Amino acid sequence: MRGMSELNAPVEAARVKTMNAVVLAFVGDAVYTLYVRRRLALSHGFHTGELNKLASEKVSAHGQSASLERILPLLTEEEAEIYRRGRNAKKPTKSKNATVGEYVRSTGFEALLGYLYLTGNEARIEQLFFADAPGS
Repeated sequence: MRGMSELNAPVEAARVKTMNAVVLAFVGDAVYTLYVRRRLALSHGFHTGELNKLASEKVSAHGQSASLERILPLLTEEEAEIYRRGRNAKKPTKSKNATVGEYVRSTGFEALLGYLYLTGNEARIEQLFFADAPGS
């Protein structure tokens, strides 16, 4: 069995770049959800029902697409390439509550977050996450 330090250790960027973009999005979705929930839990005194409603709005394809629009100008060329790979990837499912455009942009956004997380670049995630905050 692997130790936690091995599970949380950064993965070489070259290896992560070979991963399927939808797999990166799978990881990025969880990462973004955790960041959103943490921000909400620490900044609001709401009960979990209200927190869940707020989190759902932010992590939806519509919410992620809006977040992406705010950070897109801040992306490096490498980050933009990862985003494009995710955006253009063939997805096994369709969104029920978002436009096709929102859905593909949100998948690209999630792929970027998955890439940054797996390569150990959490400082960059936080930079982008706080750049996305309204009023920042």
